[in-house]
Amino acid sequence: MDLPPPVSTSTSEADAGRGSRLGPLRSKPKTYQGAGVSLATAESIVERLRAAVESTGAEQFGGFAGLFPLDGNRFLAASMDSVGSKLTLARRARRLRWAGMDLAAHCINDVLCTGAEPLFLLDYVAANRIDEAQVAELVEGAAEVCRAAGCVLIGGETAELPGIYQESELDFAGTCVGLVERDRVIDGSRCEAGDTVIGFASSGLHTNGFSLVRTLIDDGDFDADLLLAPHTLYLDEIRTLQAHADVRALAHVTGGGIMGNLSRVLPDGLEARIDWDAWERPRVFGWLAEQGVEEDELRRVFNLGIGMCAVVPEAPGDAIVIGELA
Repeated sequence: MDLPPPVSTSTSEADAGRGSRLGPLRSKPKTYQGAGVSLATAESIVERLRAAVESTGAEQFGGFAGLFPLDGNRFLAASMDSVGSKLTLARRARRLRWAGMDLAAHCINDVLCTGAEPLFLLDYVAANRIDEAQVAELVEGAAEVCRAAGCVLIGGETAELPGIYQESELDFAGTCVGLVERDRVIDGSRCEAGDTVIGFASSGLHTNGFSLVRTLIDDGDFDADLLLAPHTLYLDEIRTLQAHADVRALAHVTGGGIMGNLSRVLPDGLEARIDWDAWERPRVFGWLAEQGVEEDELRRVFNLGIGMCAVVPEAPGDAIVIGELA
């Protein structure tokens, strides 16, 4: 996918590698909780909603995508998400097209975790006041990823909501629906101790952790290329892996990091043991460490350079092996 040329709203690449103009902030560790986002609350709300959701006939609530039986042989897989507070920085850096790419890639990747092929995407734009050019950039970015994935962007909704959103605020959400044969569903149930965990490289932060990132930047300049690289689409990688290995689980590494997202797809009694030195981290995670985000928090919140994990009994020769199940 083609990326737009750099925009002169950032510090130099060399400066960003040293922590941009902010410099190291060592006085107090920087955390997601301190930025106003609680991962524990996110987990507890899933449990609180479980009874209501499952009372409608839903099963396995809390996965990356929900499955609906289309007939005796096929399931529809559906997932929805938003770009979140990354949009604030994307708007400042004039990279809203990238944010549109983020949305489509994120939603499609979630559907891939069930073994499904993406069918279509719906989007939703909401703002205090609709700016036609901004909406066009978002939708054009989403369409670019959809074309690459063979996923039809069939429509959406645009809402102007003064009084709900503050001046200049913007939100972009979407829903992806895919299709999977019943005997090709990937749900983690066949995982066993000794299985291998392989990872697929991320482009950077993807679309998670930006409430924390924004507190580090505040109103200062930032390197848009470093922080806002579009979310990676893993469709081709997953298709290739399925052709060469028995894929028993897939975990899209979003909020909650590698361990938090692998735990969503593993059966009770199994855990992943990760070798955190098995891959090279993108430069942005070194920048976060320089700003005072400690290693435990980096692992708990961010993807650290691995945007998708797969569990297989034996890894293909060219795979990045990052751990095993025990």
